[in-house]
Parts: sequence; C-alpha cells; structure tokens
Amino acid sequence: MIKILIIEDDPELALILTNYLTKYDMEVIGAEDPYIGLSLLTQHEFDLIILDLTLPGMDGLEVIPKIRDISNIPIIISSARDDITDKVIGMERGADDYMPKPYDPRELVTRIKTILRRTHSVDEKAPEVEALFVADPNAREIRFKGKSLELTAAEYDILGMLLQHKNGSVSREQLLYESEHIDDDSSIKNVDVIISRIRQKIAKVDPDNIYIKPIRGVGYLLTDRV
Repeated sequence: MIKILIIEDDPELALILTNYLTKYDMEVIGAEDPYIGLSLLTQHEFDLIILDLTLPGMDGLEVIPKIRDISNIPIIISSARDDITDKVIGMERGADDYMPKPYDPRELVTRIKTILRRTHSVDEKAPEVEALFVADPNAREIRFKGKSLELTAAEYDILGMLLQHKNGSVSREQLLYESEHIDDDSSIKNVDVIISRIRQKIAKVDPDNIYIKPIRGVGYLLTDRV
C-alpha cells in the first residue's frame, strides 16, 4: 500500500484528498502544522508528500529543504498561490512536481503514480551497496564503513537503538531508559554526552558528514543520507 503524508492546513481539502486517495489503495496521514508534519516524517516511512505552501508558522518553501535534510522522499507541491516564482523556487529546493489549486483529484492520482513509478524504477536499478553501519550483536560491535568504532557498552546500546530506528527519531528518554549500561540515576544530559562521544568516533572515519542528527524537542536520528 502506498503511504502518503499530506501537510495541508485546510482540513476540508485534506479530508477530500484523503477520502479520494484511499479509493486507490493509498494510506494517508495528514498534518495541518508543518512542524508536526516534519515530526511524522521522522517517525513513519512514507512514499510521497503532498505539501501546501501557505502553512501556519512556516512557509511551505521553507519546509522543503528541511525535508531534504532527512529524506529524499518525492514531494508534490499543492498550492493556491499562482506566482511562477513559487513554482521555480519549490522545484529548485527539491520538490518533484507542482499542482496549482484547484485541481481534479484524478490528476493528483496520476501524478503520484507517475512519480512513484519513476522513483521506484531508479531504486530497482540502483546497485546494492553495503550498509554504512553494520552491527554484530554477538560481538557487541558496530562497524562504520567497514571499520570497528570500538564502542563502550553504553555507546553500543545507544548507537544500536538508533540503528534499529534508522531514519526515524528516538527520544532521549528512550535512549536513556532502554540502555542496559547507563545507570538508572543518570540524567538526560548523559545521553547527549554519549552521543557526542559516538559522533567523535564516527568522525575519525568520516569527518565530512554528520550521521547522528538532533531532532528538536524529540531526540536523535541516525541517517546514512548525507
């Protein structure tokens, strides 16, 4: 089933699109607030985003690069703004398509299928590569680009949890309380200290990219999309 995230502050339109897309075997999750939409993107695996531009708190054109910081997911802009500049900027920042409102939902379905057919075709042809992070639970070892990170027990626990939720956020509280090798009396700040040490060890292998990213108000995210 295709999974769609709609970031749209018009609840009536969002409901219309949700009901229509559901008929085509598409699961839809909606968010009226762009910050909630970005948070959902770190917690779930989506196939495509339908993004309005006029949103509360953050313009849709600002949302696009924030999405691109954490995902290559296809984006269709859905906007009532008819300024050609918006379309140009949106596409330059990483959107895949632009649909001016109002439009026929049947056209939206066609655009979604066309984009996913193209992107899935690219994915199928992509050569297989070894994962950047590889965990060996028996040896309690995690290798990065083929090199052992030589982690302490607590570092292994935390990086292991991030690896299990790769490209999804994990809260500081979860990292703290589910680690077997961090004292129960430790503070949340202890997690930040351990994350910092893990980053330093990763940076010894690859100093040019950041793989553990903070998610404001949530926790951390491990990604291999750099």
